[in-house]
Amino acid sequence: MDAVEQLKKWVEESENIVFFGGAGVSTESNIPDFRSVDGLYHQQYKYPPETILSHSFYLSHTEEFYQFYRKKMIFLDAKPNQTHIRLAELEAEGKLRAVITQNIDGLHQAAGSRCVLELHGSVMRNYCESCHKFYGVEEILSREDVPRCSCGGRIKPDVVLYEEGLDSAILSEAVQRIREADILIVGGTSLTVYPAAGLIDYYRGNKLVLINKSVTPMDSRADLLIQDSLGKVFSQI
Repeated sequence: MDAVEQLKKWVEESENIVFFGGAGVSTESNIPDFRSVDGLYHQQYKYPPETILSHSFYLSHTEEFYQFYRKKMIFLDAKPNQTHIRLAELEAEGKLRAVITQNIDGLHQAAGSRCVLELHGSVMRNYCESCHKFYGVEEILSREDVPRCSCGGRIKPDVVLYEEGLDSAILSEAVQRIREADILIVGGTSLTVYPAAGLIDYYRGNKLVLINKSVTPMDSRADLLIQDSLGKVFSQI
């Protein structure tokens, strides 16, 4: 039995699957990842993307932050791909308990997934730093300067920037979901960014599935290793 057939069999037999995904989940929706050859880290800007997307840069160069953020971090034309869609279907079928994602694009929800734990936040949500009023993504895109609330406060994306910590409640729930999972499917992530990459340490089962086009530091720990595109794999299960 090949690896995809084995995965299909496991999925058919399980009612407690958790999926943990990274940027590679959305590249098939034409959203660039950060670390591939064509990703943001290989493009040329006045400052490195890691610097621009840091908390300190946001505070000290807010207008430049927003110029980059609007152009390179928001992809409203992107549509859910086969992976997003199949994950939502598996949840509806009572098999998938949660999607844990490092992505900020909102495509899992757009596909119909309901239990989505967004480790790094979402471009779809923004809030006033003064009065905490909520704003949608349209408010960010409709401006060319630093977006301001009706109270005068600065509007900040609900996205975890470099130098910022993850939401402790979301992280705790992600740990619990992984700890309780029968099958943990990890896909489209380099498994090099912590603390997110350390989440698989909490998995206690014997069906750890890694689906990635490239090698990861965790490959040797996988019970099932599939080096192929996520869309191709999820179209078969």
